Amino acid sequence: MSSKYGSVFFSLLIIFVLAASALSCGQEEMSDKIGVVVTLQPQAEFVENVGGEMVKINVMVPPGASPHTYEPTPGQMTEAAKAKMYAKVGSGVEFELTYMDKIAAVNKNMLVVDCSKGIHLTASEDPDEPGMDPHIWVSPRNAQIMVQNICAGLIQVDPENKAYYEMNRDTYLDKLDELDIEISDKLANIQNRAFIVLHPSWGYFARDYNLEQIAIEVGGKEPSAQDIARIIEEAKKRNIKVIFASPQFNPQSAKVIAKEIDGRVILIDNLARDYIANLQAVLNELSQAME
Repeated sequence: MSSKYGSVFFSLLIIFVLAASALSCGQEEMSDKIGVVVTLQPQAEFVENVGGEMVKINVMVPPGASPHTYEPTPGQMTEAAKAKMYAKVGSGVEFELTYMDKIAAVNKNMLVVDCSKGIHLTASEDPDEPGMDPHIWVSPRNAQIMVQNICAGLIQVDPENKAYYEMNRDTYLDKLDELDIEISDKLANIQNRAFIVLHPSWGYFARDYNLEQIAIEVGGKEPSAQDIARIIEEAKKRNIKVIFASPQFNPQSAKVIAKEIDGRVILIDNLARDYIANLQAVLNELSQAME
């Protein structure tokens, strides 16, 4: 969608959503659950574990979609118009840079929580994402901070259930702490600490566990022949036999490289909703690949 027509579309969409929201006043759902909107699937697990039975969660970027290109639907905007809280990633995710102001405009009473508050951001390795690396959630240590920010937001919109949220928060933080220890222990004695990925979304994971991320994709575009040749040479030099790709991106260049190094392509998803189980699966793949 062009920027001109996209702007007109969202102006009309906001008018429609505000009108629909006004018409639905007094027709609230029977449920007393607090409406919470998040940008990404992993955040849904964070909110679910803290909010428990008190919350109803809507995720803006659905499974399989990329936060670089996804556009919210009218139905999603309507849900945002009814929500009490929006937990944004806050670190420069492209979806939020493009649409967060428009989402906030349909619900001026909605509390917007910045999940990145208190997280030390690092420079992006992707020229298409200038500034800081937005993929903060891939590190369990960052996830712990995000969970604390979400808890504080829920307490702000629903102070009567403060003790409930804090109890759930502490239980989930313990699980994230156990995950952090599991990852540290399993990677402690790995000698070859470099891994090749299609899209540079694992920077914070690499930072926190003393690994080196080598990205194929440059500037959010398909790599050139020179880029591919560079990665092939790097892989052979470091004896890397596994190329990691993401479900949201075309794996063709990863397959080309894998064939040249007599290796294989493995999919790892940084946007899976089942956060802890997913990172345990990623850990297993990484540790086997770097042995």
